[in-house]
Amino acid sequence: MQLPISPGKIAHIIIRARKYDADMPDAGQGRELRAFIAALNEEEQAALTAVMWIGRETFEPEEFGEAFATARAEATAPTEDYLMGIPMLSDYLEDGLIALGISLEEAEEDVDRPV
Repeated sequence: MQLPISPGKIAHIIIRARKYDADMPDAGQGRELRAFIAALNEEEQAALTAVMWIGRETFEPEEFGEAFATARAEATAPTEDYLMGIPMLSDYLEDGLIALGISLEEAEEDVDRPV
């Protein structure tokens, strides 16, 4: 399956979210994470939300299409606000990638490439 967002971008968000969770409030990580998610296009934001839902077990991996369509249809708040309000975001995204058969290590290799 071809995701509408590159695994490298998801890995980048996972890395940033982990730093954000470990960082002092207002130390800049939150602004950078928020800006990166906000800069994604609508399809990428919906795919990111769908991967998180799969990692949280709201949807099964084989229901990615349904999760993606639901994320697009129900996007009322800015995606960055919604996702950054979810505790354990990085864990859910990593679990979602794994459930979809994408290793985080392979995705992290794409982080060094331009996104």
